Amino acid sequence: MTDTTLTRPKAGGTALPVLGTISVCHLLNDLIQSLLPAIYPILKGGFDLSFAQIGLLTLTYQITASLLQPIIGLATDRRPAPYSLTVGMGSSLVGLVTLAFAPNYAALLAGAILLGFGSSVFHPEASRIARLASGGAHGLAQSLFQVGGNAGSALGPLLAATVILPHGQESLSWFALAALGGMVLLTGIGRWYARSDHARPVRRGAAVRHPSLTRGQVNRALAVLMVLILSKYVYLAGITSFYTFFLMERFALAPDAAQLCLFVFLAAVATGTIIGGPVGDRIGRKTVIWVSILGILPFTLLLPHAGLTATVALSAVIGLALASAFPAIIVYAQELMPGRVGMISGLFFGLAFGIGGVAAAGLGVLADRMGIGFVFQACAAVPLLGLFAALLPNVPPHATGEPASEPRRP
Repeated sequence: MTDTTLTRPKAGGTALPVLGTISVCHLLNDLIQSLLPAIYPILKGGFDLSFAQIGLLTLTYQITASLLQPIIGLATDRRPAPYSLTVGMGSSLVGLVTLAFAPNYAALLAGAILLGFGSSVFHPEASRIARLASGGAHGLAQSLFQVGGNAGSALGPLLAATVILPHGQESLSWFALAALGGMVLLTGIGRWYARSDHARPVRRGAAVRHPSLTRGQVNRALAVLMVLILSKYVYLAGITSFYTFFLMERFALAPDAAQLCLFVFLAAVATGTIIGGPVGDRIGRKTVIWVSILGILPFTLLLPHAGLTATVALSAVIGLALASAFPAIIVYAQELMPGRVGMISGLFFGLAFGIGGVAAAGLGVLADRMGIGFVFQACAAVPLLGLFAALLPNVPPHATGEPASEPRRP
């Protein structure tokens, strides 16, 4: 990528080449990250692993990928590191190669840690880049950024099934080429960032929260947003992990038909991710958050009792609405603490990732004891937590000219 490809940041203008590039890199990052669980069948047979060892592998990866994100985000808030994204993708590359040629379980754990570190660097910094390149359309930028990750997560298992499973563990190293391509693209992004006015250490004593809100208001709002993230990802974990089993049990669907229904839901999630950000830019992020979480409650309550056609239709509506919340939540949180964009991005991406993993495990235990149908009935009430959105303050525009969560006029 050359300097002519990524133009110098300009106030008020959206740098679409930068947004497109960072979205592609998000696709590559999440594709690489999704390969680890996709190759568990190979690893279990090749290393004679127990389910407990598989679980420890997942836990090692998730802890590294989740807990480090806000720490790295906070560090780069204080001292920008334009080329840290390239380093993070390099860690993922080394992790892939380590997993591909791992001789023992300890090496598998090391590979998982390297993958997790790459992800923990990527998300807070890439989210910051998306915001800087937004030209004020922060919701649109977050949506474009996040849909790349959705696409990568969907492609990973497909490529694992068609490439890695037939050719064995060592073929995982072929995907190091994707990581290498990501490093090239991210070096160009780093060059763009280094030339911007934002790639400077934050001056001591600079404000980190919205000037019209007290510290208490900001802290309460962040707590509410975390509750809303909890509700969203608990429900998403239930659908993505157990929807096919629910359809097979309730409607006696064949596995391939159930997978097709899951694809409808995931396609709706991708569409909702694209829609949520721009709609938040236009009508206000608090409104999008409120409607997208609490607004799906009637549909989630109906879904466990509906017929097959209605179930598929309801799942699409739920996926579309629920996915629209995340870009709005991220940008709303960034506006609460404009001086801590990296920390906020890392905190919420890490929280989303961690909640998804813990919820899937917990709901699996519940399904074993009470049945899949009970899990879906229990999850149906989770969107009630959307009532907490009423506690979110309105975030007015402030003196720096940073667009806040009020409606943008056409």
